[in-house]
Amino acid sequence: MQNLTSDLLIIGAGSGGLSVAAGAVQMGASVILLEGHKMGGDCLNYGCVPSKALIASGKAAYAQAHVSDFGVANVTPKIDYAATKDHVKDVIAQIEPLDSVERFEGLGVKVIQEFGTFISPTQVQAGEYVITARRIIIATGSSPFVPPIPGLENVPFETNETIFDLREQPKHLLIVGGGPIGMEMAQAHVRLGSKVTVIEGVKALDKDDPELSAILFERLRGEGIEIAEHAMAAEIRGTAGAIEVEAKDGRIFKGTHLLMAVGRKANTDKLNLAAAGIEPSRRGIKVDDALKTTNKRVYAIGDVAGGLQFTHVAGYHAGIIIRSAVLGLPAKQRRDHIPYAIYTDPELAQIGLTEAQAKKAHGAKLEVVRFHYAHNDRAIADRKTDGLIKVMVVKGRPVGASIVGAQAGELINLWALVLANKLKMKHVAGMVAPYPTIGELNKRVAGAYFSPRLFDNPMLKRVVGFVQRWLP
Repeated sequence: MQNLTSDLLIIGAGSGGLSVAAGAVQMGASVILLEGHKMGGDCLNYGCVPSKALIASGKAAYAQAHVSDFGVANVTPKIDYAATKDHVKDVIAQIEPLDSVERFEGLGVKVIQEFGTFISPTQVQAGEYVITARRIIIATGSSPFVPPIPGLENVPFETNETIFDLREQPKHLLIVGGGPIGMEMAQAHVRLGSKVTVIEGVKALDKDDPELSAILFERLRGEGIEIAEHAMAAEIRGTAGAIEVEAKDGRIFKGTHLLMAVGRKANTDKLNLAAAGIEPSRRGIKVDDALKTTNKRVYAIGDVAGGLQFTHVAGYHAGIIIRSAVLGLPAKQRRDHIPYAIYTDPELAQIGLTEAQAKKAHGAKLEVVRFHYAHNDRAIADRKTDGLIKVMVVKGRPVGASIVGAQAGELINLWALVLANKLKMKHVAGMVAPYPTIGELNKRVAGAYFSPRLFDNPMLKRVVGFVQRWLP
């Protein structure tokens, strides 16, 4: 065994771990980084990057077949499913160097390509190394959760860790799980020529605003996706090419391929948390608002910390660790300003409270202001008028925003800035947006908030009348 010491030991080279490593080492800390699988973690290899690349292939195919409204003849696309996977791998390959061992070693990080296991509160073993560090950051991420559905162990199935290696196009893809991953993969595959059935045990996208998700579901069903809700899978049977999912209510869904997309589980199995005095939680590792575990020398960030499971959250957590563990400054996480987006077409994005959550929290103080894409000139020109933005406002200050429609994931950025800095609707109304842009929707919804205050105000009308009569 070789003994090593460092200021920081980072377990996991996904988005959060890499961000901490790059920042800390360039600020002068000694850093050891452990990764027993692939550099870049889930996001680069199995999640955000490959899924968006496949979605782009589906979008290109759909565009060819739906351009007649623009005066261009529709074309039936010739789809090479295996070639779309080559496109996915090429996209990953272009990004890989940024996350590579070579890059991080060039920055001064010692990278050890082994899994880490705690052997004491301050020591971790990784292969032939025993590492002692002043601060340890657990950034091991999450993996697909595969539920113990009877029969599943005897049936071939895909997860997000295998679907991007599949080169045989599914004739009929069954997707168990109606969350963001399930919906994104459903639309990508139906646009690439597969038949798709989504099987959801409760309600699809149940964490999102139902008014907005209904707009999305209308589009998905219009493209041919079957969305079966309240269809809890009770048994799965069959063989490759002939798979059946039977729901508890007796409904049977038949397909050629199966994708399990029912959620994620934190990667803690290899860590031996007990040896470090670290208490697990139901969803991962128990942390406080400073992201410290029950062992105060050890932090947990990203998916393994048990909160929102998004790459940008891991990046946000990394910033907290840099301030706290590297610079010695007080730093705590917030949750109210974290946005997310679902990259279907139309996109669905959310930050802060939904309408239902805001009503529960603020009651009669809440105002909900809406603006439809159908009143945005750029959306009309682009024929992307199916969409809606809603902002939840309390005493002039937004507490949440929900958007469904074209570029919703881009539009939510402004509201992330507003909520992060506790700005008010007047600040958004004061913005000048270029015309014509989809981004004008943000300004117009702020205008919709102030319109009744300006145009339905008898006192203001009297003031204007007085000024017009007496102003020189």
